[in-house]
Amino acid sequence: MSTIPSADELRRDGGAEDEEAWEAAQEAAKLLDTLRSEVTPTRVAMAGAVVLLFLVLAVSGWYWILPRDSVTLETHYMQRGGHLMMTEIHNDGSRPITDVSIDIEFQTSDGEVIETMSLELARVEGHTSISGDDLEMMVIGYTIWDDYIIVIDLSYHDYSGQLRQESWPHHVGVWSQEIFYDKADRHFWPLD
Repeated sequence: MSTIPSADELRRDGGAEDEEAWEAAQEAAKLLDTLRSEVTPTRVAMAGAVVLLFLVLAVSGWYWILPRDSVTLETHYMQRGGHLMMTEIHNDGSRPITDVSIDIEFQTSDGEVIETMSLELARVEGHTSISGDDLEMMVIGYTIWDDYIIVIDLSYHDYSGQLRQESWPHHVGVWSQEIFYDKADRHFWPLD
């Protein structure tokens, strides 16, 4: 078993460099002992909680404060004694959108318009969803065995006043029920 030599033994052996190394090791041991007494599991947990709090604040700042638009149209198509379309607009952005216009056309597979539905809204606040009777369309008198096209057009002014327009065609009729999530292009300040 080897033992650590004392400072006097090192001096006798003439190892001034070894003595300095031994003193530096003693200082390091004292520093580690001091740190061990000051760094406790409670303090580590508190530091972790503070870091987590800063991350949550950064994400919530992006979600609630940073100007952005995030518009989605959710459309449910069902064959129920005809063709039923129910639409909901979601503005998950942090700012309102204005002059919102939604136009939905139900067409034959050749492009002949059978039925249309339109809704205009002056303003849709941020973090808001709108649905209801004005966003529902029932088409009766056309067979459910054919294929059809639903064309959804959306236009609105975003938080910066720019006009945004989107159009999505969907082929329906293969399935008795389908759900479409149409997402408009996202725009973030200051990237716009």
